[in-house]
Amino acid sequence: MSSANTLAPFKAEFLKSAIDGGVLTFGSFELKSGRISPYFFNAGLFYTADLLRAISTAYAKTLIETNNSASPIEFDILFGPAYKGIPLATSTVDKLGELDPAKYGQLCYAFDRKEAKDHGEGGNIVGAPLKGKRVLIVDDVVTAGTAKREAITKIRKEGGIVVGILVAVDRMEKLPSPDGDDSKPMPSAIGEMRKEFGFPVLSILTLDDIIGGLVGANSAEDVKRLEEYRAKYKASD
Repeated sequence: MSSANTLAPFKAEFLKSAIDGGVLTFGSFELKSGRISPYFFNAGLFYTADLLRAISTAYAKTLIETNNSASPIEFDILFGPAYKGIPLATSTVDKLGELDPAKYGQLCYAFDRKEAKDHGEGGNIVGAPLKGKRVLIVDDVVTAGTAKREAITKIRKEGGIVVGILVAVDRMEKLPSPDGDDSKPMPSAIGEMRKEFGFPVLSILTLDDIIGGLVGANSAEDVKRLEEYRAKYKASD
């Protein structure tokens, strides 16, 4: 993937791992919105040791890069919404502690239960107590944002302070228009969440990154279909 040199090395490595591992595939996929997408990203397939290491490394390096920028995000806990977010958050805590033990050696994780436990320790949250802590949510994607809003509500109910969200891929895709007219400018789900909550929503890769990383390295037809899809559905934010 020679053209992926335009990406940061860790992004290029993650993109290659996702393609080689069959996590990012190209073809024709019907989304919940009814749109036919030329690509599909399935974070549920990061279940082998090498792929889990690839995604946790990419999450960790995204956070390290952000915290070395002019707009760092300070956090005490990584929170993984059940179910896909659980291994993503826990493995990223481990990777951050490995890459920068001085800063992240005491970093904590937490995740929620789908249903509250009514025996033993009880409650909805497993892992570090959230009260008074700065919490960053780690998950695979933002589609409509419903699951992330539920996570935010749970964290705040426990007294945590949500400071941001990190996902693997930002599709940069506009929400469906209420009247079904896809030609109308519309914001993305990520853009709506940024405006609604006022905190950053980060991603390892965007659709622009994927297209840029594939040019010259993948099927020209795949790249063309991705570019056409972006032109049709790119969000206004």
